[in-house]
Amino acid sequence: MSSVIVKSLEDPEDSRATAGHGRIDLVRLGGLTVGRATFQPGWRWSEHVKPQAGTELCEAAHTGYVVSGRQMVRMADGSEFELKPGDAFVIGPGHDAWVLGEEPCVTVDFSGSATLLQAAAR
Repeated sequence: MSSVIVKSLEDPEDSRATAGHGRIDLVRLGGLTVGRATFQPGWRWSEHVKPQAGTELCEAAHTGYVVSGRQMVRMADGSEFELKPGDAFVIGPGHDAWVLGEEPCVTVDFSGSATLLQAAAR
């Protein structure tokens, strides 16, 4: 017999604001944590999460999908790339990120949301 787990990010198991400009909602599906991050215009990791994280850059790895909005990511080596709706992504540890434009950026993350949520809680 197969097993099925269905949970809605509209009714998250855990949810936290990230210093006023963002929100992360989580559901746990067995051993997988899925997070929906909503970052408002003006949100930047190095301004709004770094103080709680206590690291120079975001040290979480992220595997996800951009639902709406745009985000710029700068890696420790200085390389930059833009994420836009429809993009699937893998981002390694050692990066900063910020919202581009006037629309909130909404992403679904399959690997790094729990780490980001822990940093936001500090």
